[in-house]
Amino acid sequence: HLELQQWESSSKTFFSKSKCVKPKVNLDLQKDNPKVVHAFDIEDLGDEAVYCRCWRSKKFPYCDGAHAKHNQETGDNVGPLIIKRKEA
Repeated sequence: HLELQQWESSSKTFFSKSKCVKPKVNLDLQKDNPKVVHAFDIEDLGDEAVYCRCWRSKKFPYCDGAHAKHNQETGDNVGPLIIKRKEA
């Protein structure tokens, strides 16, 4: 939501954003932490790892496909991060 305030000064009109509510990406995961961080050893990933980037996965930090519903509901276009081992 955006609220605009208007000021008039010598025939000029100025607008400014006084209250701009920015939506949060992380709605409910580890909210007691100041910052959610995950680290993985590359050696432990196997041939492929698929990570969530929409923050809606029930298997977070792994992707469960929740981005499809999120995208449909919001018009967003987020998808997973896929890390694959290079074929030799």
